[in-house]
Amino acid sequence: MNNTTAGIKNGLLVLLLILSNTLYAQTSLNIQLPSATDNTQFNLKKERGKFIALHFLLKTECPYCIKHTQEYFAKAGTLKNVKQIFIKPDSEQEIREWAKKLTKTDQAKFPIYRDIDAKLAKQLKIPNGYRFHNQTVHYPATILINPKGEEIYRYVGKNNTDRLSFDQLAAKVKEFSR
Repeated sequence: MNNTTAGIKNGLLVLLLILSNTLYAQTSLNIQLPSATDNTQFNLKKERGKFIALHFLLKTECPYCIKHTQEYFAKAGTLKNVKQIFIKPDSEQEIREWAKKLTKTDQAKFPIYRDIDAKLAKQLKIPNGYRFHNQTVHYPATILINPKGEEIYRYVGKNNTDRLSFDQLAAKVKEFSR
């Protein structure tokens, strides 16, 4: 294979990746999740018109999930056009026990939603295979959805301490609001 042929193949591959990412980002999502901490249900179609930040927290007990969630709870009011959705794949009882570590005020403002059998994480192709507390779990992730209901940004952590900070999310929202 000569350099010209290799260059054309590489260029086509890059173009294909760009097009597939563009099409993926523009696909409108249909997301419904039950809350494990109150009687609400999250339905993305009913939330059009604002940004949605989906926070995929780790299964089982994770002190970094508590810290991450509390950081967002404390600062969420500064991003009025963003709805924060916190998601765990645990059983309803496990999520309730975990949520007791959050303040009662925060629990009332921010229910913790349940991704039963991690179906949504799988649908959104959040990588699985991370070993944590002798379980295989999905990596921690934050997905930003625009007011039209389309995914526009995602951050997938490399381990349980690697999370998108609130300030990083705020910068992304500002960038996509222009």
